[in-house]
Amino acid sequence: MKYVTEYRDAQRVRDVLNDIHAITTRPWRLMEVCGGQTHSIIRHGIDQLLPDKIEMIHGPGCPVCVTPQELIDQAIAIASLPDTIMVSFGDMLRVPGSQKDLFQVKAGGGDVRVVYSPLDCLKIARENPAKEVVFFGVGFETTAPANAMAVHQAKQLGIPNFSMLVSHVRVPPVLDALLSAPDVHVQAFLLAGHVSAVMGYWEYPPLVERYRVPMVVTGFEPLDIVHGIHMTVRQLEEGRAEVENAYARVVVKAGNPPAMHIINTVFEECDRNWRGIGNIPRSGWKLSPNYTAYDAARRFAVEHIKTEESPLCHAGEVLKGVLKPNQCPAFGKECTPRMPLGAPMVSSEGACAAYYNFGRFETSRQDTV
Repeated sequence: MKYVTEYRDAQRVRDVLNDIHAITTRPWRLMEVCGGQTHSIIRHGIDQLLPDKIEMIHGPGCPVCVTPQELIDQAIAIASLPDTIMVSFGDMLRVPGSQKDLFQVKAGGGDVRVVYSPLDCLKIARENPAKEVVFFGVGFETTAPANAMAVHQAKQLGIPNFSMLVSHVRVPPVLDALLSAPDVHVQAFLLAGHVSAVMGYWEYPPLVERYRVPMVVTGFEPLDIVHGIHMTVRQLEEGRAEVENAYARVVVKAGNPPAMHIINTVFEECDRNWRGIGNIPRSGWKLSPNYTAYDAARRFAVEHIKTEESPLCHAGEVLKGVLKPNQCPAFGKECTPRMPLGAPMVSSEGACAAYYNFGRFETSRQDTV
């Protein structure tokens, strides 16, 4: 299959790994921002095939994982109301709130549904005019265009019983926050390819210049990942700090203008809370004034709901790269996929889920911070 199988070629991956071993002379700490990249790295054991001097740090690039608990509780409160249909992507159903999750609401008789596109919600709303249909809009820049289009079409088509609980976050501000945090020690970043496919990578040069850290746009297949690591290590070894693109078959610097246009039409930047990390200025999107009628938090008056996370859960430290998942005292004990304390254990892009599903229960040289 073109553009897939050739990026899983074991010999080509080994060749690039050999080059990485050849050029590495000093210890380096690299963070892959995307949870999809984390799963690929752990599934294929890429971190264990790298030189001992290179440590991969797992970043906050899982949108489900960084959704704050208060928003989960807001979604649960709305889903528990009569004559309401809560619609979401499947990952969100098992994310724990303070008392329960959306799956338990569904089990208790609530109308909670899973879709693969937010545009499906408009069809559901039209088929159920006597009910309020709420989409839990979670994601980074990757899912923002489709979510924005759903709200835009609801307004254009005059669908009054649709609204969205928005929990969108942006990558550049969280990288800025990580680089300025005293407990985070990262020397370079692998940037998420799908985010850059939408937004391009024109926002990153100021961060590179300010902090002098290389950033390389990287894909998700094994060859993509080792190629991105190779480019990053070469920059570090040569004393350079630039933004480079290792995913040119998909990403261009300017991004996708139509996608960015619909985002900027429907959303506007706002401060956003990140689960376990805290408030990061201008790190999220909310509905712009022309679309606030579709804001579910306002429509159902749940904005006042504020909750605290379990003290046993170290999700914030995992998301910042301060802890590896198997260094959390609750990992595999109080926290498992069946009984999760935090979202990283249940999300398909969560670092804790990757470590649990692929048997990384013991710490190794790559798991020592």
